[in-house]
Amino acid sequence: MNQLEQFRDVETFIFDVDGVLTNNQLLVTEAGELLRSMNVRDGYALKRAVQAGYQVAIITGGSSAGVAKRLQGLGITEIYSGISNKVEAYEDYIDRLGLDEGKILYMGDDMPDLPVMRRVWVPTCPSDAAPELFEAATYISPQPGGSGCARDVIEKVLKLNGDW
Repeated sequence: MNQLEQFRDVETFIFDVDGVLTNNQLLVTEAGELLRSMNVRDGYALKRAVQAGYQVAIITGGSSAGVAKRLQGLGITEIYSGISNKVEAYEDYIDRLGLDEGKILYMGDDMPDLPVMRRVWVPTCPSDAAPELFEAATYISPQPGGSGCARDVIEKVLKLNGDW
């Protein structure tokens, strides 16, 4: 199968946050707040996917009211945060919505993402992911985390399906 063809059947996107939607860095304020930077073009693509009727979910180990507010503003309602076992959150999500694993794209960047990546049809990662993820991914975005990797995969799916 042509590598691009794997994207055609995708109906659901699931993303990690830190290292995927952010650049993998945290700014720590004197008050102890953790600040993250997110890419506006990733945001546009996420919103576009939601508007086009795709399922979009977030499964992240982090917990940030600011990140949740940003994602909700893009129309994402399925946000699992503070998750230590991503497979449990993934199974809850797909069971609750009755989703087909053969139509799911997941993008993660580090070891906690591997168990979910091994379950989905299109496991993906940013170019600066942990090396172990390169072996599990069927697609490695040329973009690093927080710099358009989510847009890269969303745009491919939506263009292939005439939704971009």
